[in-house]
Amino acid sequence: MIKKYIKRTHYLERIRPFMNKDVIKVLVGQRRVGKSYLLLQIMDELVRQGVDKNNILYINKELHEFDAVRDYRDLLHYIKQSTKGRKKTALFIDEIQGIAQFEKALRDLQATGGYDIYCTGSNANLLSGELATYLSGRYVEIEVYSLSYPEFLIFHKLENNEDSLLKYIKYGGLPYLINLELSEAVVYDYLKSISNTILFKDVVARYSIRNVAFLERLVEYVADNVGSLVSAKKISDFLKSQKTKISPNIVLNYLSFLSDAFLIFKVRRSEIGGKRLFEINDKYYFQDCGLRHALVGYRLSDINKVLENIVYMHLRASGYTVTVGQMGAREVDFVGEKKGERLYVQVAYLIPDKKTWEREFGNLLRIADNYPKFVVSMDRMIEGGEKGIRHMHFTQFIKTLL
Repeated sequence: MIKKYIKRTHYLERIRPFMNKDVIKVLVGQRRVGKSYLLLQIMDELVRQGVDKNNILYINKELHEFDAVRDYRDLLHYIKQSTKGRKKTALFIDEIQGIAQFEKALRDLQATGGYDIYCTGSNANLLSGELATYLSGRYVEIEVYSLSYPEFLIFHKLENNEDSLLKYIKYGGLPYLINLELSEAVVYDYLKSISNTILFKDVVARYSIRNVAFLERLVEYVADNVGSLVSAKKISDFLKSQKTKISPNIVLNYLSFLSDAFLIFKVRRSEIGGKRLFEINDKYYFQDCGLRHALVGYRLSDINKVLENIVYMHLRASGYTVTVGQMGAREVDFVGEKKGERLYVQVAYLIPDKKTWEREFGNLLRIADNYPKFVVSMDRMIEGGEKGIRHMHFTQFIKTLL
């Protein structure tokens, strides 16, 4: 392919088992996390496997040449005209949510056969409802995230040291940053434009939002309260104190819209030792900390919750389902589950005294099971742990999950 890219091999490894199979491959994630370049990576892999370049069809709704492809009828017409006489076509559709009722086209192509289908989208509910039922077992959905810290080092050709880690914490992991000077003035201007695109294209336009000013204030509120327990009522009460009346139901709707656009993630609380999921007071984290800082600024005083945010996203990118653990009044930052296994994680910037130690280690020591338990911090001198709980530097923990 014409564009150059840096391989993100762990995504290719997840997709490879489904290549050339009668399964629709769906890459979903926030805008600008690199989904389009992953499609290019997949195309090149198919060519290496022997697929003729002429049997690859690429449709990108972000390009003006596809403006005429507005709905599923246009899409089917374009595909079938472009693939006449071919036995099998590797079909790539980028940002497919820009095509009205695209699911009808996918249904048709799936039934017709002869297509190895890959598509991307920037909405969490891309395949939902009728289509998900119809294609049950015949599509695989893979979430794509911005760069992890190890990827950030590779993309920016940096050594693993304190300066590189600070750059990652401050600027986040959107792949395009490799083309920019890593300075606050440059990076945050770029990230603000991405944030505006997500808000206005993926939320305001998609859901016909009228109260844009409230949406913007809500995003800033969530950014200020990353890692804190929040509820729709709490946000509504805060807004009332600011002379703005918004009902809790509207707050919940707007939060779900922001989550659907992958700008933020809601993390629910679960009872440790039980199966109960709590219905109120969730936590919210940003998909990319750089976007969070572009909204409310980077402040050293926020470092603990920023590290929490990064650890949460790394757990997600490593395939874990994540909740906040609850034991009565005590809390464990993260409970991760994957393939029947579990781990517990406490995150702290530093552990300078006994009181902090007792809070971070003490909650984990009260958990009776034998699943792995970690305390993650930025302490330089780490002694290893306590009674089976592993104390790790942030960068060491990130490598452990890869």
